[in-house]
Amino acid sequence: ASGKGGTGKTTIATSLALALDNVHLIDCDVEEPNAHLFIQPELEKTEKVSIPVPKIDEAKCTHCGTCAEVCAFNALAVLPESVLVFEHLCHGCGACSMLCPESAISEMPHELGIIEHGRKNGMRFSHGILNIGEPMAVPIIKQLKKESDSSRTVILDAPPGTSCPVVETVGDTDYCLLVTEPTPFGLNDLKLAVAMLKELQIPHGVILNRADLGDNSVERYCEEENVPLLMRIPFDRRIAEGYSRGEPLLQSVPEYEKLFKDLFMRITSNNSST
Repeated sequence: ASGKGGTGKTTIATSLALALDNVHLIDCDVEEPNAHLFIQPELEKTEKVSIPVPKIDEAKCTHCGTCAEVCAFNALAVLPESVLVFEHLCHGCGACSMLCPESAISEMPHELGIIEHGRKNGMRFSHGILNIGEPMAVPIIKQLKKESDSSRTVILDAPPGTSCPVVETVGDTDYCLLVTEPTPFGLNDLKLAVAMLKELQIPHGVILNRADLGDNSVERYCEEENVPLLMRIPFDRRIAEGYSRGEPLLQSVPEYEKLFKDLFMRITSNNSST
């Protein structure tokens, strides 16, 4: 994960997945998934993801306003002669249908997007795709995590930022790798991400990408806050050129495979000791 986009989350996630055995890689950036471009999995299964939204039976409805009062997301507006349902605001909680005194509300599925599953050389792969115009990524991320393969090492490639989709992605994970860069923007958003993880009580460490550019403010911050700085990846033209061709980091610079294996061993050994 990271507080901002473009820091190298997918580069790290795909590299870690390719360096290890028995992995399930899940791209949770459902608004803009791109891990598949580097993994090139053979997709085997597609599922639709929907949430239940209210459907009003106007023959039963007395326009009492209860449904609008209990909706925490303002997805319903009760007018004198009708009830308006704003599907894009609905979170599918079911409160309106449960509490309608006239039983005038039923539920119908509203499709948010899809999830796809596939494989590549023994690796399991999944990602979600949010429909254009839909504002809610969380239900798709929940479904992706629900179908994660617990018999494997599960690696989640999170969306950028620190909002609801990221909280849903990192929640209940064993460890979170924060990818950042040595710039003022990188440091600012790293602080937000660290604060989020501390609130969620999730162990975490930092990977500093393009480490030889910018300044050392990120390193000073990690030292002051006692956040482990687990890896430094210098700016390397080979990585940039490989990325532009859609090549994974381990294909462009094979010597990084051992570094990512060592990174994983360090994380798991530290977690097992705590």
